[in-house]
Amino acid sequence: MTTDAVFVAGATGYVGGRLVPLLLARGYTVHAAARSPRKLQARPWGAHPNLRILPADVTDKASLVAAMQGCQAAFYLVHSMGAGGDFAQADRLAATNMAQAAHEAGVGRILYLSGLGDDAPGLSEHLRSRSEVGRILGQGPVPATVLRAAVILGSGSASFEIIRNLVERLPVMITPRWVRTRCQPIAISNVLGYLVGCLENPATTGLTLDIGGPDVISYGELFRSYARAAGIRAPLIIPVPLLTPGLSALWVNLITPVPAHLVRPLIEGLKNEVVCHDRRILDLVPQPLLSCEEAIATALSETRQGGAATCCFDAGSPCAPKELGQAAACPAEWTRAGDAGFAGGTVFRADYAAILDVAPAQVWEAVRRIGGDTGWYAGNLLWRVRGFVDKLLGGPGLARGRRDAKAVAVGEALDFWRVLAVEPERRLLLLAEMKLPGWATLDLRLSPRDGGTELLLLTSFQPRGLWGLAYWWAMWPAHGLLFPAMLRSLARAAGARITTGPKALPQRPAA
Repeated sequence: MTTDAVFVAGATGYVGGRLVPLLLARGYTVHAAARSPRKLQARPWGAHPNLRILPADVTDKASLVAAMQGCQAAFYLVHSMGAGGDFAQADRLAATNMAQAAHEAGVGRILYLSGLGDDAPGLSEHLRSRSEVGRILGQGPVPATVLRAAVILGSGSASFEIIRNLVERLPVMITPRWVRTRCQPIAISNVLGYLVGCLENPATTGLTLDIGGPDVISYGELFRSYARAAGIRAPLIIPVPLLTPGLSALWVNLITPVPAHLVRPLIEGLKNEVVCHDRRILDLVPQPLLSCEEAIATALSETRQGGAATCCFDAGSPCAPKELGQAAACPAEWTRAGDAGFAGGTVFRADYAAILDVAPAQVWEAVRRIGGDTGWYAGNLLWRVRGFVDKLLGGPGLARGRRDAKAVAVGEALDFWRVLAVEPERRLLLLAEMKLPGWATLDLRLSPRDGGTELLLLTSFQPRGLWGLAYWWAMWPAHGLLFPAMLRSLARAAGARITTGPKALPQRPAA
């Protein structure tokens, strides 16, 4: 056990969200960086006495310097691919900030999880960017340990979700030739073991090390391994030379819950063989390595026992978008009443209220289950159509579902929404992450009223340009039917009778 302090950049991500509790369990004091501290506070380990949740952003060097004060080592588990846009440039800037900030804060070493792949002209943009980040960190004033991994197998990882959905939904796969490319997958538990093991072994300082599991297989064989572990029939795989990475990414986006901006870089990387050539890690950090089928079976078991501890959908800020001029406002301040029209641009609202004859605690049981398998309480066919259209446009659609059927936490993905605020028995605020010409929220509020509960359904939409205005007015008639129906269905789900309403509100009540 130890009392050393370590810094984790990317604590809300897939790997970071599992590494932090592991470090805490081993006695470390962890400085966890987050753009929104509330997102980490909502985790099961968010109140641990050795956890310091600090507001920091890799785009802001000063915030990194402040957050790393007193830390002996820093984990860098950040990459910008999930945010879309020019992720290579964003990662380049972030890595430069990290290297300089670690030096200014007096950190002794950096540990970075990179991607596996030979640095050759044909390397995909995603893998080339991960390699470049490793070089930037390695050339900085603080010594860096770079671990290079290929496919990470674990419940909720992007790779696992793609494999799982393709194999379970497609009895026949028409695939590009990359299905024959060799890879060396690794279980998430082994990734975490290597990260902690390198932290605790000073001999790994300054080294670039390949990490992988015991199996070197093709992607086609990986699909068949999943089928065996899941106990289902393996798909018939037919490789063809005509499918481009773009077409493959579009198809995978439609079949799986992983969004297009994350799928495409991953698919483009499948053309590159990702196999470990440097085996020094086996002696430096010895540990039992799970085979592909063992890793898949473990991931499936975790999923069936109540959901993944972390998920690739966790990436996303539970804050108002920067475009709204409220980058630091969480939850979205622009949804509140009382602002002058010129304060933040046009904001359209459609607000409805109903009074139910039961206590808020009973109504909350229905509110907190919204989305996922429960659905949206009214117009579920319309919601599914909207989700399918969103998928066609490259958005997340409804396929992400929700992590838990009953519990909901700040920062989680919920279908094509992001949870901004959770106040049990009082409020659930969601920010739309679907493809929209603007920004939208759905706000469900509960308060005691006349011996029962006033249930408010408040929606806000800030349009972006002419298309945003056209979208709002095109959807306005549907809103007038859908939102009152949602309130009626929520009342039925809560076992309540509506005593007043549903009715439209001419003015939004104060939060």
